Amino acid sequence: MPGRSLDEAEHPARALAARWGGYLAHDRRRSPHTVRAYVATAHRFIDFLGRHRGEEIGRFGLLNLQAADLRAFLADRRSEGLGASSAAREMSAVRAFLSYAAEEQGNQPQLPRTRAPKRPRTLPRPASPQDAVALAEDAAAAAPNDWIGARDMAILLLLYGSGLRIAEAMGLTARVLPLGQAMRVTGKRGKTRIVPIVPAVREAITAYVALCPYPLAGDARLFVGAKGGPLNADLVRRAVRGARARLGLPDSVTPHALRHSFATHLLARGADLRSLQELLGHASLSSTQIYTEVDAARLLDVYRHAHPRA
Repeated sequence: MPGRSLDEAEHPARALAARWGGYLAHDRRRSPHTVRAYVATAHRFIDFLGRHRGEEIGRFGLLNLQAADLRAFLADRRSEGLGASSAAREMSAVRAFLSYAAEEQGNQPQLPRTRAPKRPRTLPRPASPQDAVALAEDAAAAAPNDWIGARDMAILLLLYGSGLRIAEAMGLTARVLPLGQAMRVTGKRGKTRIVPIVPAVREAITAYVALCPYPLAGDARLFVGAKGGPLNADLVRRAVRGARARLGLPDSVTPHALRHSFATHLLARGADLRSLQELLGHASLSSTQIYTEVDAARLLDVYRHAHPRA
């Protein structure tokens, strides 16, 4: 793990961090990326406490911390250039780690009270329906051959037409074929949901499948790379960057922005928040409510540009 200076067997706090990683992966079903990031934060925190206190920190030392210890860690991380949002995530990971440490010892978590940095509130910027389609068409036209162009078109229309995260699209298998009016998608933490497949998306995926030179059946990935292996999402992001530059679209138009566009446009057409929550696979309605602000922001933008007194 990052920051390791002693073998886990010689360092109980590091061994605790390793067990916490296993708990996050198997019990909480967090993604491998999240597990790596959280465990790396735990190691950074253990290293910092060792420097801060001038002694190696054991697992029991993690149960006797003061608010000043957390504030010092936060100040140390901010001095390294960590932004407010990243620092808030770091503190959230530290608190979760300390809670796990307390619970493993059979104690009730009693964390020192300290305020995390205030996260700047940012709203997702949706692309217009015309820009979303133009992006997919341009990426397809710039592809090195017809089947890769059809693949990129299918993926980008799927993100916009069904509101998938890019990781969810990459995780689809050929078992979704033949496509109907909806399909089952596995999202974060292994949760599944049903998403609609509009005719334009169904036609684009069908065209890709017909042109793909590799067999697509069973548990094989639906979207494959040039050599037939699972497609790397970075290649899709690269195709979007190229299309965005050629079309003169802002940097905010990303694959994930297509999901935001799906949600914002549905809300503008009268979708209710509960239905939108189900379609997006959000665990909490509060995550979905941000789109009411997005739509309000769009209306205010129209007002500012159209009203003579604005």
